[in-house]
Amino acid sequence: MANHKSALKRARQSEIKRIRNKSVKTRMKNVIKKIRLASGENSDDASAINLDLTKSVIDTAARKGVIHKKTASRKISRISKLVNSVTL
Repeated sequence: MANHKSALKRARQSEIKRIRNKSVKTRMKNVIKKIRLASGENSDDASAINLDLTKSVIDTAARKGVIHKKTASRKISRISKLVNSVTL
């Protein structure tokens, strides 16, 4: 455990950020899982509606610094490719 005042403060801040990042990552994973399931069932409407939501959630995670922007771009690209292959 940290002994210095500044190290204790940094530990508190890190814990708060870890919890905040965890909730954003969990939301992102759940939305991606939902759209993959909808694509597997070949439901065009559900996939198209969820695609916008999924893109938004992934972009938000990148904007907040939870994931890297190129990781977000890659995830969005793969999800879009999946949905387009089902709807076409």
